[in-house]
Amino acid sequence: MDKFTTLSGVAAPMPLVNIDTDMIIPKQFLKTIHRSGLGKNLFDEMRYDREGNEIADFVLNQPAYRSAEIIVAGDNFGCGSSREHAPWALLDFGIRCVISTSFADIFYNNCFKNGILPVKLPQEAVDALMEDARNGANAKLTVDLEAQTVTSPDGTAYSFEIDPTRKHNLLNGLDDIGQTLEKSAAIDAFEAQAGQSRPWV
Repeated sequence: MDKFTTLSGVAAPMPLVNIDTDMIIPKQFLKTIHRSGLGKNLFDEMRYDREGNEIADFVLNQPAYRSAEIIVAGDNFGCGSSREHAPWALLDFGIRCVISTSFADIFYNNCFKNGILPVKLPQEAVDALMEDARNGANAKLTVDLEAQTVTSPDGTAYSFEIDPTRKHNLLNGLDDIGQTLEKSAAIDAFEAQAGQSRPWV
């Protein structure tokens, strides 16, 4: 998993509330077990018409936001059914951070396991960053995980809270397996001791 330290990038404004996982990646794309290739179908039903043509009004189809790395969203982002494909699709498109007032719990947890930073901020801060995001590619946001801040183009910094363990894992690029491997020396020592004290095991 790629490390997350500091990200400075274009933020796409998505002021809709209750953006659910079926909107993020519709159910017909859940057949794959691979994490790559889902970015082209991110927000599929909002990005394309029935003939597969891009809908020009959708934010990620607009030239200023085609390379967005951050989404500033409405309340309760990632609600709905549990599917890890949702953060897979976001990451494959290039999104590394989502900013909202709140997230659905399962989606929130899945983001950390896949190298995406979900940032919770008060409504006033999200509203201000949403306005910044509407300025397109000329207005980049900077997300500093170590400092736990989101900084707007005018230099205003908004602080966010994050669990220390999750912060450590993102800064070091550790998924669940990586966290276990961090303890490999202790695991090896335990197994060696267990082998001596219980050779029949």
